[in-house]
Amino acid sequence: MNNTLKDLCSLYGGSGREENVREYIIEQIKDFARYSVDPLGNIIAFKKGANTPENKVMLAAHMDEVGFIVNYITEKGFLKFTSVGGVDPAVICGKPVFVGSNRIAGAVGMKPVHLLKSDEKDKLPGIDEMYIDIGSNDADEAKQLISLGDRVYFESGFYKFGDGFIKARALDDRAGCAVLIDLIKSEPSYDLWFAFTVQEEVGLRGAKTAAYSIAPDYAIVVEATTAADISGVTGEKRVCELGKGAVVSYMDNGTVYNMDLYNRAFELAQKNNIKVQPKTRVAGGNDAGAIHTSRGGVKTLSISLPCRYLHSPSCVIKEEDLKDVRQLTKLTAESFAND
Repeated sequence: MNNTLKDLCSLYGGSGREENVREYIIEQIKDFARYSVDPLGNIIAFKKGANTPENKVMLAAHMDEVGFIVNYITEKGFLKFTSVGGVDPAVICGKPVFVGSNRIAGAVGMKPVHLLKSDEKDKLPGIDEMYIDIGSNDADEAKQLISLGDRVYFESGFYKFGDGFIKARALDDRAGCAVLIDLIKSEPSYDLWFAFTVQEEVGLRGAKTAAYSIAPDYAIVVEATTAADISGVTGEKRVCELGKGAVVSYMDNGTVYNMDLYNRAFELAQKNNIKVQPKTRVAGGNDAGAIHTSRGGVKTLSISLPCRYLHSPSCVIKEEDLKDVRQLTKLTAESFAND
């Protein structure tokens, strides 16, 4: 999965502009599954397994990533922007970015420190106080390269470091997409449905339509979730830890999960020597929030990859956790299919 993940993290695909990611995924799965693209842009795929299941099981991962959108060009040629998805202003300023389909290089800036008033120096600037510098001399020059509505993405490479760590942009949720692609290329024990969804970062919109179309009995959302296993953070506030395996949630801000499925995930992990851990903080949310309330209701489980510095240009995961997520997803899907 590492090569697939590297490819996916090199692609740019913010909410509503997932076409590059979608084209790559289709190229990867077209010889292994039947697929279609719905009007919102989700990929809906069906993989024939060795057996016909008693229940229809849907596996979901979202294609979009957080980013920004240009909403104004100043007289001096600087770009004003707003976020598409939740991004902490603390991770934005000073970062290199690409703007628009032509990948215009830029840098995020703000008022220099020597011009800040005393009461401003201890405050984190908001996005509305930042700008993107693309090296233009004035608005006319900038408008030859950039249009309002152009998307902006963090520029950050993919590399391995330390003891099995990976740093990249957009690991949320290209890691989940990589897991689903790998499962589609395998030989599952039962028929499975897959949804590569759009617009998760702005309100779970693709998951809502995908779940309605597939109408599953069970769903597994494969995600990345915040790991705060860093210096100065203790107890439940660490949420989860790198190197301790897949993360299974009992509740987040969008879903109260089915506890029978939650417990079964831990039982399967224990029986098959897969590392697994609970998410110890009720926070965040994912496509499960839309899926579990679709139609007459869907029994839903979330299996996540622990990830430090989520929604930043430098997300960090461990390879061994990705393997655990893949294995646990496979086993739970098979269990739900024949429940």
